[in-house]
Amino acid sequence: MYEIGKFVARGTSYLLCFSIMELSEQWIERFEKEGFTNVFEWSDPPGTIYSAHAHQGRVSLFVTDGSITFDFDGVSREILAGNRFDVPVGAPHSAVVGPEGWIVVVGEEIEGDA
Repeated sequence: MYEIGKFVARGTSYLLCFSIMELSEQWIERFEKEGFTNVFEWSDPPGTIYSAHAHQGRVSLFVTDGSITFDFDGVSREILAGNRFDVPVGAPHSAVVGPEGWIVVVGEEIEGDA
């Protein structure tokens, strides 16, 4: 699978094509540079449910494929492939993995907190 991106340099548009592995490697490196002590790639099948919980430290996600929908006290937030999401520390939430599953790069401040 490949992720297609677009950028503009000096007025010219360019299309980029990254493999999901290349994209994951870029985000693993980025999260490590941001000081996350535990960084890893994770995947779940469609419909996986994460019951209500909260994180005690910083947790950041970059979705490389698929999607997930978070619920923060009745407010839904869908995170699609190609997007980063910084989970608010201490905020109770649940989540459901989207219909195509997901592959995500996770950065944790506290190991095992994601």
